[in-house]
Amino acid sequence: MAAEIVDRLPEGDEWMYEVKFDGYRAEVIKNGDRVQLRSRNDKDLTAAYPGVRDAALRLRARTAVVDGEVVAIDGNGHPSFQALQHRGAHPGHTIVFFAFDLLHLDGDDLQSRPLKERRALLDGVVDTSGILLSEPLRGSAEQVTEAVRSLGLEGVIAKKWSSRYVSGQRGAAWVKLKLDKQQEFVIGGYRPGPNGVDALLVGYFEGGSLRFAGKVRAGFTPHLRRDVLAALRPLEAGRCPFVDLPSSKPSRWGGGVTAEQMKEMRWVKPKLAAQIRFVEWTADGHLRHAAFLGLRTDKGARGIRRET
Repeated sequence: MAAEIVDRLPEGDEWMYEVKFDGYRAEVIKNGDRVQLRSRNDKDLTAAYPGVRDAALRLRARTAVVDGEVVAIDGNGHPSFQALQHRGAHPGHTIVFFAFDLLHLDGDDLQSRPLKERRALLDGVVDTSGILLSEPLRGSAEQVTEAVRSLGLEGVIAKKWSSRYVSGQRGAAWVKLKLDKQQEFVIGGYRPGPNGVDALLVGYFEGGSLRFAGKVRAGFTPHLRRDVLAALRPLEAGRCPFVDLPSSKPSRWGGGVTAEQMKEMRWVKPKLAAQIRFVEWTADGHLRHAAFLGLRTDKGARGIRRET
């Protein structure tokens, strides 16, 4: 179940607020002494996060499906998506799983029950397992927004206590407020450099067509440039996948790609996504001051749209 984007949180006792974590959405599936961790596009993440697997084995349930987020946190509990992507470069971070919903428990399907009931059961299942509980945030919508903003966190999720769980649906019963401008984009090409990738060309799907959003040069380290190049090389293609390139005129912020600059680029099949942080959308529909945060192998590229 997904959340709609809003520009302010709804107010009222019927709503519950949670931190929007900067990580990988996933489900823990426990069946006796076997555990799987599955991403939102059904990739098996179990081997990648052995600490989460071990904690899930200690859940107080014979069988359970727990919805949550894999997150890398520092010593102060602050999440980092880059640390989750590149754990070797961030040794001070710990991988944890924040649980926020319980979908099945010991043979019972809980998805038709209200969130308030599911959350009450989740507390007892998580207990002292090592799986962390995403605690509801207390206060008014304004107080919660300002508190989360002051901590430099990505945003807030608001959910109706009465909401049922509808898999694959994005509805008004769950909404999200983003305090940090970032989203996933599809990689359609890149400009090579001496250390690997010099810049990524990213976009989003609109009506089945891939539209160009901008060039991304910031946020890379030398090893990241090499890693991203290695991931893109098997996807190289002979033609540009963006329907609106080359740009008809140069962009003030350098976001466009002229016909002459097209010769410098390498094109790839639009199958891989990246998480990008940016300051704003420009008037001509390009990203201003975009920075690379990491690849999103947990999400399918075809479903990526421009978030508004």
